[in-house]
Amino acid sequence: MKNKIRFSWLLLVVVHVLWSQTKVGGVVVDKDNLPIAFANVAFKGSSEGMVANEEGRFYLESDSNYSILTVSSVGYNDRELTLLHAVNYNLKVSLSEIQTLNEVVIFTGKTSKKNNPALDILRKIWERKRKNGLYQFEQYQMEKYEKVEFDMNTIDSAFMKSKVFKGMEFVFKHIDTSKVTGKSYLPIFINETLSDVYGSNKLKKIKEKLKANKNSGFSNNQQILSFVKDLYSDYDIYNNHLTFFDKSFTSPLSKTGIDVYNYVLRDSAYINNKWCYNILFYPRRKNELTFKGDFWVNDTTYAIKKINMAVTRSANINWVKEIYIEQEFEVQNDSVFLLTRDYMMSDFALNKKDESKGVYGKRTTLYDHHKFNIEKPAAFYKEEVNYIDNAVYNRSEAYWEENRFENLNKDERGVYKMLDTLKTVTKFKQLYSLVSILGSGYIEFPPIDYGPIFSSFGYNEVEGIRLRTGGRTYFGPNDSWRLQGYTAYGFQDNKFKYGLSGKWMVDKKKRIILSAGNRRDVEQIGASLTTTNDVLGRSFASSALFTTGSNGKLTNINLTNVGVAIEPIKNITLQTGFSYRTLESASPSFSLDYYTNATATTTASKVKQSELNLQVEYTPNRKTIGYGVERKNVDSPFSHFFVNYSHGFQGLLQSDFSYDKLQLYYKQPIIIGPLGRSNLILEAGKTFGTIPLGLLSVIPGNQTYFTIENTFSNLNFYEFVTDQYTTLQWEHNFGGRLFSRIPFMRKLNWREIIGAKGVYGSISEANRRINASGLNYVAPQNGYWEYSAGVGNIFKVFRIDFAWRGSYLNTPDTQRFSIKGSFGFYF
Repeated sequence: MKNKIRFSWLLLVVVHVLWSQTKVGGVVVDKDNLPIAFANVAFKGSSEGMVANEEGRFYLESDSNYSILTVSSVGYNDRELTLLHAVNYNLKVSLSEIQTLNEVVIFTGKTSKKNNPALDILRKIWERKRKNGLYQFEQYQMEKYEKVEFDMNTIDSAFMKSKVFKGMEFVFKHIDTSKVTGKSYLPIFINETLSDVYGSNKLKKIKEKLKANKNSGFSNNQQILSFVKDLYSDYDIYNNHLTFFDKSFTSPLSKTGIDVYNYVLRDSAYINNKWCYNILFYPRRKNELTFKGDFWVNDTTYAIKKINMAVTRSANINWVKEIYIEQEFEVQNDSVFLLTRDYMMSDFALNKKDESKGVYGKRTTLYDHHKFNIEKPAAFYKEEVNYIDNAVYNRSEAYWEENRFENLNKDERGVYKMLDTLKTVTKFKQLYSLVSILGSGYIEFPPIDYGPIFSSFGYNEVEGIRLRTGGRTYFGPNDSWRLQGYTAYGFQDNKFKYGLSGKWMVDKKKRIILSAGNRRDVEQIGASLTTTNDVLGRSFASSALFTTGSNGKLTNINLTNVGVAIEPIKNITLQTGFSYRTLESASPSFSLDYYTNATATTTASKVKQSELNLQVEYTPNRKTIGYGVERKNVDSPFSHFFVNYSHGFQGLLQSDFSYDKLQLYYKQPIIIGPLGRSNLILEAGKTFGTIPLGLLSVIPGNQTYFTIENTFSNLNFYEFVTDQYTTLQWEHNFGGRLFSRIPFMRKLNWREIIGAKGVYGSISEANRRINASGLNYVAPQNGYWEYSAGVGNIFKVFRIDFAWRGSYLNTPDTQRFSIKGSFGFYF
């Protein structure tokens, strides 16, 4: 018996040593029991620590055993706590204010910009930042392993007993605890990739070659893949600004960091035989896009050895409760610090309350096997247009076991099996389908998708109530062909409408795509300048439920087209096509009539036109998902340049007019660091030849109560008609930076938007003379402009804009002021 007891005791000791772990969590407060924001919490004698959040709350976890916790904050006495247990939750740590001889010195938390040793170190980091790491070599290459995981978090007993999970209770066997937040979570998705990365500082080029990819299902869901891609944001902590979820955050290593961060030199110690300084940073003001955390920096190279940072809870970003980043750099060749581990965790939730449930998005990236100064020719870095190697997605489990940089833990290994089982459960398939429908707008009936459901209902003065139904073929995101179609019915004009199109990618590497289609429908052709031959396209202005004036100036259009497109170079697309269309007024109160003879005695009301077009589209830095005939853009800003040349044939297929038309469209997003983001849009066009109203360039107005991109808010449809035009639009979103300085508005997280639009255009006398529509052609020869101010992020989903007319104020039915609204989900 004694031997059994001794053996059991020994076994417990061994287990304790093998699985030793310390967990602490709680809140830091002052003598009045008020939370102390951004206090430093660390295990004594280690480099393991963190910074509490704005509410003073902290959670710290280590695989090692520690018995003393140190807590400190600027303006307060340091405190050490003895940890009586391995797991210590709900601690309340009270700090006392620092006192001098006869007075109490109370710090507001803001550190001095003068005589601050932390800032002296920061300036030396700036001097060396382009001389450290990979920047020291002309060329470099390395292997990269990346793991992305999604987890449901804040799992409690009530959540597990919810009726939603009836029949799926087995998933809760995989619950774990986050090392960052201390909250329970349930893994629901995992994706692994292995790549070779090549870079040339000489050519300023980077190429990543995918070697293996594996995920736990959902590989056909473009919404999930888009979400994963958003987590793949590339960033360099040495840059002045870091972009996550379309937001520009000021880096703690930024040259402008002094204006938005407090810095404290907290400690110094040897890390891997290198003497390093530890600097704590936290924001000077709330609601700005900043981080809190700390970093260790070498005392000679001033290269970062380790950095931990988290987005502050008050930052003006939606649907994201936490963003936590951890990077580790290893020393090579005595003085070269290379990034070897990059961990990023985002907590997605409907609100930022501690108890709110959400989803963790976690990305772990590891780099190894570095090689330097192996030169590659410039052609090596040329990006593939549309290359997919199916073997990459079918690597064996033995391959992954051999090549993973780190082993999966028990729960991660279980995700693959759990998801395979879940996909056989009826209730889970129903929940998954619902989320997929809301994200894509389509209901899946493989191999057909029904939708888009959000276009099912509309209204205008010609059709009255309009119902629409449609669908598309869908086998997966890499389909080489696709058929789409719809039919609609107007209850006032008692007419059916339809559209049908097909696309076939005959060459995948160069994305050579053949297309054809036909559409018979009603359209507001006065709502867009840069027209499209997409037979399924339809302007929102044609179906607006509520309008500020008559929207009866609609046109019956019968459009048939064929085309071919090629992408010879990544993000450069060339396209040519032939179209035939007929245009005829859809309303007795609106006319497209034109004179057919020089004496202006004979008129026609129907336009028949054959047209050949050539298009060039350039979208630098655009990222896409999928390799099929249709791809989805990742939601990240990129420039867009588009040129279209069209030639109209007279006599071909009984066409009425001969003309040449040249159009240009250019959109440029500009991220101005912490000041927000601007969008500039330039459009220009000219038509050579004599043409009627249906073929002229109508300056797009907006008579709806909702925002329509590239339209003028205070113009009516057909108010300005041109055959040559130039428009310039500018809009800037400050992202809440101004409102965050106003105390009573700070918590609203509203975002301020300003903008201005202008157009200049003219119309020839020849085009005026053939006009028999009864519409008086007016061109903005003196320049029309309007300006606007708006508030976005109201209740996180609504935006309201106020627009004022700046010129042509005395024309009939002038709309001098308008209010437009829009809904959308934005970070």
